[in-house]
Amino acid sequence: MAEADRPIRETGTPAMAVERDGSELPETDPIQRKTAKRGKRLALMLSVPLLLAGVGGYFYATSGRSVSTDNAYIKQDVVSVSSDVGGRIVSVNVRENQMVKAGDILFRVDPRPYEVALAQADAAIAAAQVKVTELQTDYSTSGVGIAGAQSDVTFTRAELQRQQELMNKGFTTRAKLQAAQNAFQNAQLRVQLAQVDAQKAKASLATGAQVPGENPDIAAARAQRAKAQLDLTRTTVRAPTSGRISQSDRLQVGQMMVTGLPAVSIVASDRSWVEANFKETDLDHMYPGQPAEVRLDAYPDLKLRGHIDSIGAGTGSEFAVLPAQNANGNWVKVTQRVPVRIAFDDKSPRPMIAGQSAKVVVDIRKAGK
Repeated sequence: MAEADRPIRETGTPAMAVERDGSELPETDPIQRKTAKRGKRLALMLSVPLLLAGVGGYFYATSGRSVSTDNAYIKQDVVSVSSDVGGRIVSVNVRENQMVKAGDILFRVDPRPYEVALAQADAAIAAAQVKVTELQTDYSTSGVGIAGAQSDVTFTRAELQRQQELMNKGFTTRAKLQAAQNAFQNAQLRVQLAQVDAQKAKASLATGAQVPGENPDIAAARAQRAKAQLDLTRTTVRAPTSGRISQSDRLQVGQMMVTGLPAVSIVASDRSWVEANFKETDLDHMYPGQPAEVRLDAYPDLKLRGHIDSIGAGTGSEFAVLPAQNANGNWVKVTQRVPVRIAFDDKSPRPMIAGQSAKVVVDIRKAGK
């Protein structure tokens, strides 16, 4: 029976193998099996180097086209708003994260002290005008004083001549002659004093080259009033630019506002850019104007186009609060990073938030500008 189960080999006919289900399959020739194995081994040996060569060729062909960094962040202009005048806050018109436009009222400082200062300035102008009127009156009446003094000179000259004639004839005393001489000299001095007073009155009405045609006292009073009016206007603090309100917790009704102290910040969200900190070894072929691609971590599916606006004038360590001291014995060379400003070419459909993380890829194949 064992011999009966064996395949019967005939000349020119391949031997048949019996499956478990009784079907017959042709039996492969051992030489063919060896040839097939050798072909598979050769194909495997050739495919691995070819695959490695293809991958290497791809990276070689695509390398050097761009540089990238994920050390990049969204930057926006932040304007710190302070009051130009001091005083107590009487009203607040904004809240945190509120959008405002340039010119919108942010808060108000108590205007009453500045209204009083404006009234005082008006009074100073009136006082200066009254003084000018007095000077004009003094100048107009100075001619009367000069005329009276000259009349006294004429009278005392005649009296002196009469006393001299009487003295020559022996009908008067030397004391009367000396009194007449003294009266004549005093009359001459009064004429000179009257002329000096007239010149002073005229000089008091004169105007300087800086404010021609207006008395300096009146001009000073008007300038004081202009300052008081400006201070009163500044009690209403308005937004210098459009943007989003931030750090508004310092704005409280009743709080004293100090001149120059930042009270609130406005983030100008319409002016955004990316500050990408590239390694110094990446700057060899980077120039302003080269195109860039920006992806934000907050919006993974959003891709924005931009270009290099400028390359920083120094590394980040140069502008640190405590710059590195490399002239010491424990020096270790560290690759520095240089801030590169990336300007957007596209308007983002999603809101930009200052400080957001980003990834920047710069195409360095183009020369830039």
